Amino acid sequence: MDSDRLPELRVANDIRDDADELRRRLDEDGYLFFRRLLDPDRLLDLRREMLTVMQAGGWIVDGTDPVDGIANLDARCTEGDLGYTDVYHEVYKLQSFHEIAHCRAVMDLLEQIRDCRMMPQPQKVARLWFPQFTDHTTPTHQDFVHFQGCHDNLTCWSPVGDCPRELGGLAVLGGSHKVNRVLDHHFSLGAGSLHVDPAIHDELNDNWLTTDYQAGDTLIFPFLTIHKALPNLTTDRLRVSLDNRYQRIGDPIAEHMLLPHLSSMNPLSWETVYRDWDSQEFQYYWKPFDNPVLPKINAYMDQAFGEAVDLARAGDQRAQLHLRRIAARDPVSDQGQAASSVLATVTHPDTTDAVDTH
Repeated sequence: MDSDRLPELRVANDIRDDADELRRRLDEDGYLFFRRLLDPDRLLDLRREMLTVMQAGGWIVDGTDPVDGIANLDARCTEGDLGYTDVYHEVYKLQSFHEIAHCRAVMDLLEQIRDCRMMPQPQKVARLWFPQFTDHTTPTHQDFVHFQGCHDNLTCWSPVGDCPRELGGLAVLGGSHKVNRVLDHHFSLGAGSLHVDPAIHDELNDNWLTTDYQAGDTLIFPFLTIHKALPNLTTDRLRVSLDNRYQRIGDPIAEHMLLPHLSSMNPLSWETVYRDWDSQEFQYYWKPFDNPVLPKINAYMDQAFGEAVDLARAGDQRAQLHLRRIAARDPVSDQGQAASSVLATVTHPDTTDAVDTH
């Protein structure tokens, strides 16, 4: 897919104060897109903080301005790699990273749309994507399979700095939420390891939309809207974005959304996240709310793992890479042991990653 040929997202700034029209357009298009909903200066300050941490972790070239995001290509990694959380969780501890999810401009808008009190889900998410690593681009999917809870929870995605198309912003499939159900997802390399194929569903069109994002822009959509990341086609720039979820206070929440992101891959507690904060305002803010907690639905990822096993046995290099990651980061789990067993029959233990990531 050539991102330069994709039509532009419809800007909603002109209806920002019209709750009825906001709801109508969200129901019709499956998304709302705002220019500079967040303060660009605040985003740029956050960008400097985040990228400074990444530079200390070896992801940004030494001697360059962290704000420029010049990636150290030798450090390329992604969610699921054993060492990814070593740096990611240092970024995750930043107080400013968590606080921006509570920005009044966003909260007021979401409460206007839903006509009730809203809350950010505790599990905030940053997306940190290396260039020349396009096989690991986030695949086409619906957010419900990952974050669960209620279908009409809302995702808010914002780039931390300008994000032109070549840097790999988000694209949405306009109107795709109208399928009104969770579609079948299958194994894929890339963040989340799940993808859906809109082409096999007759009720879906090919109405993909994106834009050249600017600092402060925000894309909002419900959990059933089909979307994906575009590949980072730059030669050396890291793409950084915020990827947070919001729900009505009192609605159910999936149990894993009460935990720090990727803490299942590398232990991280809220106590550790909060250790160096100078304010308690947004620590454990969700605990006073009566949100029923639902067990995580593991069926989506269990199916993907089974498909990866079958594909790996048939020689699929992407599936083999996926299994190597699981075996490396969680060798004593059932899936880790199963992955090791499969890999022992199809690859030499010293085999390097064969996927072309350039």
